[in-house]
Order: sequence, then C-alpha cells, then structure tokens
Amino acid sequence: MTRRPALERSDLEASIGHIFGNGELLTRALTHISALPGTPASGPHYQRMEFLGDRVLGLVIADLLYRTFPDEDEGALSRRLADLVRKEACAEVAEAWGVSPYIRLGTGEKQSGMRKKTALLGDVCEALIAAVYLDAGLEAARALIERSFGPRLAAGHRSRRDAKSALQEWAMGKGLVIPLYREVRRTGPDHAPVFVIAAEIPGFEPAEGEGTSKKTAEHAAAAEFLRREGIEELA
Repeated sequence: MTRRPALERSDLEASIGHIFGNGELLTRALTHISALPGTPASGPHYQRMEFLGDRVLGLVIADLLYRTFPDEDEGALSRRLADLVRKEACAEVAEAWGVSPYIRLGTGEKQSGMRKKTALLGDVCEALIAAVYLDAGLEAARALIERSFGPRLAAGHRSRRDAKSALQEWAMGKGLVIPLYREVRRTGPDHAPVFVIAAEIPGFEPAEGEGTSKKTAEHAAAAEFLRREGIEELA
C-alpha cells in the first residue's frame, strides 16, 4: 500500500487543530516503543511525552473547572477532574481525533489489535497534548484541551463517579460481596508494562480491563462490568 506521509500528517493536524512547526514531535507522540528496534527505554517513542501531557492536561482541566464551577468545593472539583482526565476519557478524545491509523506499532502489536486498545489511545492522547505544548507552548495546549475536553462538561460527563466506586456501591446495594480485582496477565517490557485485570463478583462472569498500571486496569475492568451488566455509572 502506498504511504502518503505528508497527506497523513496534514489530515491528522487538521483533526487535532494544530499545525506542528516541529514535525518530529508529532511523529514521536505517535510512536509506541514496540515500533523501535531494541525498544530503548529513552528512545524516540511517546512514553516521556505521555508523562508530560498528563500533567499539562491535569493543570488545564483543573483551571477550567475552577473557573467554570466557582461555587463547588474541592471534593466536587476533584471528582470532576478525575472523570475528565481518566484514561478512558483520553481514549475517547483520541478516537474523536482519529489517531488510531497513525499510531506506529511493532508487527506483533499491530496483529494483536493493540491499535484499538483504550490504554494505548489514552496514552497517545496525552502524548499529543505534550507534543502541542512542546511545539507551541501552554496556550496552544490549553486551546487544544478546551476544544477537545470542554464539551464533556456540557454533555454531563462531569457527574460520573469513578467506575470502581460505582461498582462497589452497586454491589453493596444489592447485598453482594464487594468486587475483587485479579491480575489476569502482564505483558510488555518491565519499563512499559500492560496489565489485564479482572473485576469479579460471585455469581457474575468476570469483566476484564487493560491499562498501563494496575490501577488503570482495575478501573477499566470495573467500567466494563458496569457496561456489560447495564448498570448506570452516573451519579
């Protein structure tokens, strides 16, 4: 298949809403460690950018919430923040940007369908935020975040509790044993693990979730349990 790098880049930039002065930042933000020979820990892949993007996202969202909801206390703002910056929310934004076809992966990861995984899409979203921040500064990153995440406030996402809390409250309300979380498997190198965790309640089929940390995977598993059983996750 013929590749069209320039067209691909311009299409993705149009979707994100930012034209990169330094195209290498965009390439790096889209590169998974598996795409590099030898998987160097500090090589030109997105992991360090993901770290930075997560912090930029948190700052901008916290500021946005502080200004948007002047009468809410710290607890309410924290809950809104946790919902907006969770990996699943970032993955939804990445899907809206249409980044999946542009992610650079190793052969095995391509064949395994990793391109569609929530954990990967969430990571790439954060890396792209960092790429915009490094390319054009905080105000450019702020504009991107407010365009992409701001509508989630208006759409009512702000009232969502974290999935683990919602599942536990549901189980307790039904007189069931509280959910247990079991590690099903761990893949990837030590410096970039991917966890699969099962959320288990006796009498129900386990539900699995994936994440780059056990905590993220547990929340993904709880969210999958809620979705599968048709349990309302909103407060």
